Amino acid sequence: MSNATQFYVTTLLIYGAVSIIACWGLDLQFGDTGILNFAFIMFQAAGAYTAAVLTLGPSTQSNPLSNYQQYVFGASVPYPVSVFAAALVGALLSYPIGVVALRRLRSDYQAVAMLVVSLIATTVVISDTGLLDGERGLFLIPKPLRDSADTLLGYQWLYVGISCVFLAVVLWVIARISRAPLGRSLRAIRESESAAAALGKNVLSLRMGAFVVGNMIAAISGALLVQYIGSWSPNGWLYPETFVYLGAIIIGGAANKLGVLIGALLLPVGISEGVRYLPSFGGPGFVDAVQFMLIGVLIIAFMWFRPRGLVPERRRTFGNPRWSFRRRTPGAGVATAMPSADEQGLAG
Repeated sequence: MSNATQFYVTTLLIYGAVSIIACWGLDLQFGDTGILNFAFIMFQAAGAYTAAVLTLGPSTQSNPLSNYQQYVFGASVPYPVSVFAAALVGALLSYPIGVVALRRLRSDYQAVAMLVVSLIATTVVISDTGLLDGERGLFLIPKPLRDSADTLLGYQWLYVGISCVFLAVVLWVIARISRAPLGRSLRAIRESESAAAALGKNVLSLRMGAFVVGNMIAAISGALLVQYIGSWSPNGWLYPETFVYLGAIIIGGAANKLGVLIGALLLPVGISEGVRYLPSFGGPGFVDAVQFMLIGVLIIAFMWFRPRGLVPERRRTFGNPRWSFRRRTPGAGVATAMPSADEQGLAG
């Protein structure tokens, strides 16, 4: 492959890894737990801004970047501390929002509350230019481990490896959650909160846990993305971006990690790249709007004709072991279950 082709392929791989990480985080909330988090993109942006200000250097006059952009705090922490700090910020932001939105609101009101939170966050960041440089956003964000590669193309492949490492870690975490008793509890809450509560499950605590972990994963994806592209502005995390990730889950197959992976490659990466090859027509920005039109049409079509997605959630069944019971006799305690003769290996 030529250098230009390799650069294009590595860019798609990085964007694909970031999109898959984000979609898996949202799927933990929506697919496994039933939380409609319409503020998901806000947590991705929180991770991006955190990683940015922690690598841009102190916001003082001695820093030449401070003459062109304004931001709070600022530091120069080593990599990957900035990514871990982004995950921590995502977790800290989750608690106050989750306490308000998850405690007493129904799922539809939760979705509205999350959407309002996302709109408020965007408005605050745009209005206060001293916070994160307002509508212009942050730029010239240093690339981590740039000195480790001699060429730009070599750094591209290095960042592909970094993204794949985080992708593998996130997959391991959500797979452990999904296969553990915790995952069964989350799916029980998704199906019926009242039934799960009747079985003694702490619904609020479990939902809050999924909410926090999912938002931490969103913040990690934002940190990976901003340190690759080197800039971040409010125009990149408006609320419609959440519906792109949500659409990827619906089309791929909610609560199925492979399906979500396919959906993430089809929507955030595939359609975004596909519309670039369309001829220019209409007014300014119309071709970009086609992307959201196509995503909307696909979401509606799949919800109507194939609501379980391309790769539906697998049916989880449990064995039904055969048991023989001792007959209760007078003076005996409660009947106890004993293995049958076949299971003891005593059958002839």
